[in-house]
Amino acid sequence: MPLADLRPQSTRRSPAEALKHLKSFSLDLKFSAGIWFLSPAQSRFHDKYFPDLTIEQRLDIASKLAKDGLAALEAHCPNEINEDNAGLWQTFSQQTGIRILTVIPLLFWDKQFEFGSLSNPLPAPRKAAIERTIGALRLNKQLDTDFAVVWPGIDGYENGFGLDFAAARARFAEGLAEAIDAVPGVRIAFEPKPYEPRGHILYGTTPEGILLGRDVEAMLRAEANKKLLAEGHKLVCMNPEVGHALMGLEDGAYAYSWPLSEGRLAHTHWNSQPLGNYDQDLGVGVISPEVTEAILYTLKLHAYTGYFGIDINPERTPVDIALRNSFDALRAANDRIDSLDHESIIACHNSPDRARGWLDAYLTRARASRPERLTPLPRLV
Repeated sequence: MPLADLRPQSTRRSPAEALKHLKSFSLDLKFSAGIWFLSPAQSRFHDKYFPDLTIEQRLDIASKLAKDGLAALEAHCPNEINEDNAGLWQTFSQQTGIRILTVIPLLFWDKQFEFGSLSNPLPAPRKAAIERTIGALRLNKQLDTDFAVVWPGIDGYENGFGLDFAAARARFAEGLAEAIDAVPGVRIAFEPKPYEPRGHILYGTTPEGILLGRDVEAMLRAEANKKLLAEGHKLVCMNPEVGHALMGLEDGAYAYSWPLSEGRLAHTHWNSQPLGNYDQDLGVGVISPEVTEAILYTLKLHAYTGYFGIDINPERTPVDIALRNSFDALRAANDRIDSLDHESIIACHNSPDRARGWLDAYLTRARASRPERLTPLPRLV
């Protein structure tokens, strides 16, 4: 696939232009899913409730979900997708129409990454992490994916005395830049997470992901990469996850607006999560469906055209049912935001002094099954 043009995301619109856009643009709900949660995940606290599945068995489950809207899959390299089984994945894609959306370098699992991957102060494991990232980028290019998600889950610390923070961040950014220049033209979709498995993870919040993108792009030297940057494309983009943002006490809609405003939102990961708390990866809309709606509205406002990646951990629900539920939760939320009174919402954005409390009252009625039983909606001046 050619590099997706994310530049329109950063378009600034006048109130009149924003209204016209909201009335004419609808999100295209193209769903992807991670192959990792189609087989039960490892847990510290209990046995697995479903049997382990091979990659072939997981692909079989995925193939049956194409009719329900599954359009693409995401996988880690080398444990889920690699040079040896790439043919299996390509045959699956040809037979089902389900794309391989991203190949993700596995930078957090191996024993060798005990003290970090790209940020590791020990030369040998850091070199191995860079080489693994380069290998994953090459596989992305070979399989014609859209980007490579990078998640630094093991790059971090617990003890505030235990790390030279600036040096660790620099090693991570420099290692990522080295890998990107080794395979020019492959976009990164960086995924922040504030903690777990480390007590604190490097670049753990959405704004820190923006800073990483700027820093790494300033280091790129490959001519093909420099040409893309000169044309206004971003190469170190983002894949924020709803649950990770909430773990960091971020507001979802505001957090997602950061990469959108710079044309850096390459992908999105969806689930639900209590504010703070451990990473629960609940189905979309299970908790705080209004958070889902607000993020979708921000994506609509910025003309997001990418995929909606489901990243859940359905411990007690068959994965096919959990995925259909999440697809439907996003469809229902998208229908709700499309039906909103965009003109009044834009008026509230720009004249808050003349709309005190109106938007709260309006959204209550928009979500109510019987709004006629509520007090009359005040007239918006």
